[in-house]
Amino acid sequence: MEVEQLLPGFNCGECGKRSCREFARHLLMGGDIEGCPPLKQERFSENLSRLKEELARARGAVSAEEMIRGVIDGLEADLALAPLAGETSCREDIHPFDPSIALNGGDLLRYRPLGCPITHFARVLAYSNGVATVHMTGPLHLMGYPDAIFKDVGLCIVLAFEGLVSRGRVPEVGETVRFLPEHCMMQKVHSGVVVHSEGRMVRIEGVDLKVW
Repeated sequence: MEVEQLLPGFNCGECGKRSCREFARHLLMGGDIEGCPPLKQERFSENLSRLKEELARARGAVSAEEMIRGVIDGLEADLALAPLAGETSCREDIHPFDPSIALNGGDLLRYRPLGCPITHFARVLAYSNGVATVHMTGPLHLMGYPDAIFKDVGLCIVLAFEGLVSRGRVPEVGETVRFLPEHCMMQKVHSGVVVHSEGRMVRIEGVDLKVW
């Protein structure tokens, strides 16, 4: 945030990045400060001087951090999301498109998230007003329960993720982030908006598999 605040804030794209925030991350990973033409303007001369000092201080710590990158898409993520303490996977809120579905805590579900080619299995933690909070349990052959009884709820939309930031930075409320759920079978980077952040626990809503 300190680096971003010293940039012009035009989000003009002349650096080749989508925003000043993305260019700030690029600088922290060793990018060339000359990539921002507006910084050469005289009115930003003091910012440029302070920016060079801030980068010299911050790069050492950032360069040692592991870059978080999706496997299937190769996209860089802001953070990796792990389960809450004592839980088996991140919590997910899902909404089945079939209005006749009735669920109870403890039910085992089979479904496919909208936009994802993988069939998911999950255990229901709670169900209210058409939204099920679940833990992922994976394909049945990975669970070790080949004779398990499940409810096939068909296509669902994933509304939210909740978990702990295990790698990367802890985001601010209201921020749109790229995140990698550690339990994702495809290791696909997701995007969404942070609606709650407390310590390293975050809740991300408006979840999308499209990352711009």
